Amino acid sequence: MSRSRLPLVLLFAVGTASAGSLHGIMPDDINRNANACTDFFDYANGTWRKQNPIPDYMDRWSRRWQSGEVNKEHVRDILTEVSAKHDWPQGSAEQLSGDYYAACMDDSAINQRGLAPAKPWLDEVGAIKSRTDVQHTISHLHDVGIAVPFAVYSAQDLHDPTKVVANVDANGLGLPDRDYYLKPEKRFVEARAKYLEHVAKVFTLAGAKPDEAKAAADTVFAFEKRLAEASLDNVALRDPKQQDHATTFAQLQKMAPAFDWAAYFDAAKLPHADLNVAQPKFVQQVDKELATTPIDQWRTYLRWQVLHASTDALPEPFVAERFAFYGKYLSGATEMKPRWKRCAEDTDAQLGDALGRAYVEKYFPPEAKARMQDMVKNILLAMHDTIQGLDWMSPDTKAKALEKLSTFNPKIGYPDKWKTYDGVRVARASYWDDREAASRWNVADDRALIGKPVDRARWGMTPPTSNAYYNPFLNEIVFPAGILQPPAFDVTATDAVNYGAIGVVVGHEISHGFDDQGAQFDAQGRLANWWTPQDNTKFTAKGQCVVKQFDNTFIEPGLHHNGKLVLGESIGDLAGAKIAYRAYQKSREGKGPEPTIDGFTPEQQFFLSWGQWRGDEIRMETQRTMVQGDPHPVAKYRVNGPLSNLPEFQQAFQCKPTDPMVRPTKDRCDIW
Repeated sequence: MSRSRLPLVLLFAVGTASAGSLHGIMPDDINRNANACTDFFDYANGTWRKQNPIPDYMDRWSRRWQSGEVNKEHVRDILTEVSAKHDWPQGSAEQLSGDYYAACMDDSAINQRGLAPAKPWLDEVGAIKSRTDVQHTISHLHDVGIAVPFAVYSAQDLHDPTKVVANVDANGLGLPDRDYYLKPEKRFVEARAKYLEHVAKVFTLAGAKPDEAKAAADTVFAFEKRLAEASLDNVALRDPKQQDHATTFAQLQKMAPAFDWAAYFDAAKLPHADLNVAQPKFVQQVDKELATTPIDQWRTYLRWQVLHASTDALPEPFVAERFAFYGKYLSGATEMKPRWKRCAEDTDAQLGDALGRAYVEKYFPPEAKARMQDMVKNILLAMHDTIQGLDWMSPDTKAKALEKLSTFNPKIGYPDKWKTYDGVRVARASYWDDREAASRWNVADDRALIGKPVDRARWGMTPPTSNAYYNPFLNEIVFPAGILQPPAFDVTATDAVNYGAIGVVVGHEISHGFDDQGAQFDAQGRLANWWTPQDNTKFTAKGQCVVKQFDNTFIEPGLHHNGKLVLGESIGDLAGAKIAYRAYQKSREGKGPEPTIDGFTPEQQFFLSWGQWRGDEIRMETQRTMVQGDPHPVAKYRVNGPLSNLPEFQQAFQCKPTDPMVRPTKDRCDIW
């Protein structure tokens, strides 16, 4: 169905300070045989990583990821409790989330039903005889979140963010991105061969004979390759201007005349209004496929997409085959996640607000929100001081930057208005039916936003999510309760520890408003230039410093980061550490310094907290996938990269100018 497009448990070891006091960093995690000034990533928590190998079902591991998995245990406990009761009022948050989870956990019933739940969809695909039938099936698949071979969803107007428009975007590829279909390097050639085997195995599981399955896989791959050739690459996708194509409804029809857009929009209850086409070349390729690709190939492609999108609700052999390719081959995991964990994740993804209320009540007390609000306020003030003090930015641009900063809207913990999921029917009898019902509701909920004024109260993540984001259209920074847990944020930790972990995350998200993407949006969330030409040139040059550093950062011989791809996230890490450190210092004004704990000064605790929070061990298979398509660098360089540019780090650990963790002054990057 839907295909995804986002009491406190003390994980910090208490320091040796006096009983009842706030604790510092985790000294036992430190690798005492390493040198902070040589490789801070190894020093900060190398011992923890050595003693805590990556679980078989994970592709990376650290206290940060351990916290996320403990968070899922909290979610499981809530769902187990509510699912144990069978008489919740129909449609209540407890009934929806409890019955959904119970149906997902009933793997024996799922295995027993086999492919029967998918039969209506597979029959519809199999009955396609004309190009009109193809379009009707595409429309029906979109209704339940299977958005292939393109997607239509709500988005704020790039030039008037008070309005919500339809955004027509590329979709429908089974490999991670276009380069996997097109590049000649050995790793991509191998991935293509493995993908063909995977697609053929799925067709075989669905009843095809081996030769039929192989032919079907070849058809699917050829179809997807043509779509990939018309797609933007990962670097281009980071540039909002390359996806800025305001289009009238009449122009859309002219752009892709083989598709009946009027019928599609009418069926989806969408207005025939102005919209945005993110990738016109892709839409034109889809139109070409509609006009020229034989119907039997369309049937094969859409049959694959139904099976591919619905795997989690199918019998165990389908789930195992999906894991073999995406989990084991592409990510390096050796064991599938436990079923309860997969069911907890899916319940959160589909019914996050129904689950989120109970999660917040249990795991995010008011005092945690109050302390977090104070931290965010201080970090915003530190960003203000940073902008005010820039010597490379002119007064005109500086005024615009400060105006943008003044409109930042922090959202902390949970939404003020909860989704109610009115009309969703969930029962324990069929996980497939529950996923379809929830997906259908979520798609309709998103479509209902189009043509309306923007709803600033909505969230893009659920409360239990262990993550955070910045939205340039709303100029908001969002921190769900799921990330505001130890070790990222702990009400029993010192300010140095909290500012060094969640504080850097806050600074990171704030700086996204001023990275290579966010800097293209003004205070109102419009894609509009607010820079003087001279300042923009200086800003771009400063960004090139970061690009150069990461272009020379190798994860293994012959394979390095793409500096342009990771530019935004790396600006975020660099600025986040600098701003959070400044905010921490400001927070101590009038209070005096915090104590040295376990032999570490407050300044050292700050940086160690970042190293221990961000210090992931990552499987090499996952690192290779990340370097190809993830805008985030691998963890080692998210720790060492920004800190090696900061004089404050050098001073805290008394590093010599020649140490590896100290970049020469002429090579240091300093943007915000």
